[in-house]
Amino acid sequence: MSRSGADLALLLLAGFRSLVDGAMAELAARGHDDVRPVHDFAMRAIAAGADNASELGRRLSVSKQAAAKTIAVLQERGYVSRTSDPADARRKRLQVTPLGFEVLRTGEAIFDELRERWARQIGPAQLESLELHLTTLIGESPIRLDTPGWLARDLGEPA
Repeated sequence: MSRSGADLALLLLAGFRSLVDGAMAELAARGHDDVRPVHDFAMRAIAAGADNASELGRRLSVSKQAAAKTIAVLQERGYVSRTSDPADARRKRLQVTPLGFEVLRTGEAIFDELRERWARQIGPAQLESLELHLTTLIGESPIRLDTPGWLARDLGEPA
């Protein structure tokens, strides 16, 4: 059966969504029912150096206001904190808290479990082949923290 390019894009998106939905359900079952996919992207960006709303917005490709709202939620839930900058006491820097890192580690472990489930369904060799082919097609560094903004952007906006 021949599929279209649009079918391929939708299959890849459905695979991504299936994994993310499964991870969110399992995170909730493990006591983190307040975590959303965008929170993972934000905490990863903060851990990688996005230490204020402007920088987080740039890394996620969202507005500064959207980044500030995400930060407020993450702070309220204890996943991110603001600390004084040692070089400038007036400036507050974002940091992922130990609880935030625990959520990230738990999420990574859940994704490993979901990967194993897929390996049982289609076979380890087929899954490794799929991953190899995807790596060939998209490159070694598929991680893009700007995915939340990319998914939400208006088609009239520049990329």
